[in-house]
Amino acid sequence: MIRSKREGKKTRIPFGTVSITPKSKRLIKEILDSGRVSCGKYVREFEKRFAELIGTKEAVALSSGTDADALALAVLYDFGAKRDDEVIVPALSFVATGNAVLQAGFKPVFVDVEKETLNIDPSKIEAAITKRTKAIMPVHLVGKPADMDAINKIAKRHGIFVIEDAAEAYGAEYKGRNVGTLGDMAAFSLYVAHIITTVEGGIIVTNKKEFAEILRSLRSHGRACKCGSCVLNINSGYCKKRFQYGEKNDIRFVFERVGYSSKMNELEAAIGLGNLDKYQEILGKRRQNLGYLMRKFKEFGPYMVTIEEGAEERIGPHAFPVIVQEGAPFSREEITDYLEKSGIDTRTLFSSMPTQCPGFKFLGHRLGDFPNAEYIGNNGFHIGIHQDLGKRHLDYFLDRMGRFLKGRTK
Repeated sequence: MIRSKREGKKTRIPFGTVSITPKSKRLIKEILDSGRVSCGKYVREFEKRFAELIGTKEAVALSSGTDADALALAVLYDFGAKRDDEVIVPALSFVATGNAVLQAGFKPVFVDVEKETLNIDPSKIEAAITKRTKAIMPVHLVGKPADMDAINKIAKRHGIFVIEDAAEAYGAEYKGRNVGTLGDMAAFSLYVAHIITTVEGGIIVTNKKEFAEILRSLRSHGRACKCGSCVLNINSGYCKKRFQYGEKNDIRFVFERVGYSSKMNELEAAIGLGNLDKYQEILGKRRQNLGYLMRKFKEFGPYMVTIEEGAEERIGPHAFPVIVQEGAPFSREEITDYLEKSGIDTRTLFSSMPTQCPGFKFLGHRLGDFPNAEYIGNNGFHIGIHQDLGKRHLDYFLDRMGRFLKGRTK
């Protein structure tokens, strides 16, 4: 630990932060005073502004990022998918990616990743496609864009959908386009540690109105209403828009598909609206932090490396990943233990879902099936680069890394 001479406090680098703005607090009070706290006008406003930010025509807000993955996949049942059909996903990701495939009623088919990008290896996708494959779900891990041109070409050749898991990819760009606009749908997480947060929450963006209508039904138990208003006539239970056209059945009890209970509430939307106001400021600060660490970190090769930004992409500044290299005279556990004792929060860089997460054991995979994902699962970690951190914190992290390395490479 070090102490600031000016403040006399220990330096700490927490992994994440949360931004609850004065506007959000004001809206929360208004919502509580109104008594209308379930999905309503503030959720709709948040959806509209989020879609404008990403550059899509539609956005549908949900209760979590995992729900966003699951409901995006569940849309496919309206287009001929059957239970136990297959969805291709990278072996390396936060476990929510694999869980969501199962929750949607599909079978996850795992493909190994590239060590350099942390993302699904396009050269291995085609061999995993069968007659039951309905979608590819690439993950833009820690904000690094997946190779979407290659993925979309494969999907088009086989007539399957592409759903981006963009949970960590705020601000990411691929060949001049925002991540989230590169497939049929994209799922974002609004969890507390992310650039835009509603504390808990998720959101799906798409340019296809039909998909958005199905999603609004799915998030409310498969209810028949597709108008997106989220507002029923409380006394009659009629959808206001359908009532105008003479459809007077009580849509509270008309369910067109198997659905979920995944609506966002007004209080969450209020926090999200405050974050949207500060988005560019937050994104800019995080970009600055990520760029600084990426430039400085090269001095720690060949023992530790991080991802690199390609000429035709911008990495979304979610976190800073580190991979301990083969032959390094120390383990991940040794370096992360040292950092934690120095006040620097670390997180492992996820796991190979099919072979390092016991919940997926029933699928029958064995260690060695996904060597790159397993290597990163054993040797990768990441730290926060959020907007509450400044150059002093980043330099402290680099100093601690340098001291650790010096003590083990003499």
